[in-house]
Amino acid sequence: MPRPRERAPLTAGAGLALLALVPALPAAAQQQATLRADVAIYGDNTEFFNPFRDGETLLGAAGTAGVDLELTDRATLRAGLFLNHRYGSARFAERWRPVISLTVERGPSRFVFGTLDTVPHDFTAAPDLGGPHGLLPPLQVETLAFTRPDEGGIQWQVAADRMAQDAWINWQRLNTSEHRERFDAGVRGRLGLGTAGSPVALGYQFHIVHEGGQLFGPGPVNDSLAGGPGLVVEPRLDWFDAMSIETYLMWSKHVADRAAPELTEHGHGLFLRAAAAKGGWRGHAIFWSACLWLKEEGDLNYGSRLQEGTVFRPTRHYGEVGLSKAFYEADGVMLAGSLRLHRIERHYNYSFRILAHVGIAVPLL
Repeated sequence: MPRPRERAPLTAGAGLALLALVPALPAAAQQQATLRADVAIYGDNTEFFNPFRDGETLLGAAGTAGVDLELTDRATLRAGLFLNHRYGSARFAERWRPVISLTVERGPSRFVFGTLDTVPHDFTAAPDLGGPHGLLPPLQVETLAFTRPDEGGIQWQVAADRMAQDAWINWQRLNTSEHRERFDAGVRGRLGLGTAGSPVALGYQFHIVHEGGQLFGPGPVNDSLAGGPGLVVEPRLDWFDAMSIETYLMWSKHVADRAAPELTEHGHGLFLRAAAAKGGWRGHAIFWSACLWLKEEGDLNYGSRLQEGTVFRPTRHYGEVGLSKAFYEADGVMLAGSLRLHRIERHYNYSFRILAHVGIAVPLL
């Protein structure tokens, strides 16, 4: 995985100019200041012609620039700016937000309050793994990592020998007289089974999108939640650099309006994925079977609702195969591409992606 490059300290004049952009802190804290930049340049094209999802081209650049101030050996304050620009747009930025967060670490645990770490640190060329927080596509569509990579709320991450977990709540919209508040929350994790180093792990994923609020009432209160357990097996074969087989059994509950319980839909689905990597190449195959799967923010190719509004019954089937390659990888830099073939019921479509990622860390003092 590409890691941020460490560069030589800046001159005193440049360091003082950059530090003027962040809140004043004690001199001891300023001596631990680091300028960080994280930029993704993305080109994603989906040639979809099916009753569930239309094709779309996303071409742009999203990035964060800010200063990390180490308050103590465990606490870090980050302040900066996030920008997302779509090439061809007349606007300077389709989306921009301040970046303000406090991170506290203790052992394998990491707590973030403010701007979240949305895109996983192990930035990957694999398109099926690159969604926000690494959720499975039926729970959250991957392209949100390009269109909404900035999130704010609370996050708890764990990176231990036998356990890895990312749990968060992301506040998307305020409650006003024009619209309800909206937030999503989720957890993605895995727990190793057997002895240390065992290739078998228990996986679990859960995600909910909620619209509500008590201050105003413009529209219904609704919920869309789904998730379930899974089994992850990573066999060790000499011919492959890495290999994995995953299966998840998931359930969904879509509440269109809490005041109209007869509109609530319950669904279930089976997700299977096999992947293998060698020499920088990665191939994967996905099979999905579901009944009445309705999930807000989920990939519509996995869902049961047709574009014209009716629900496809009884059982949905979806499959894809893909090949990805990191064509250039260095310290803090990655250029990758991928190609996928999709089968959505009886429709065959394709998509491709070019992705560049740059991470830089510059000590200021």
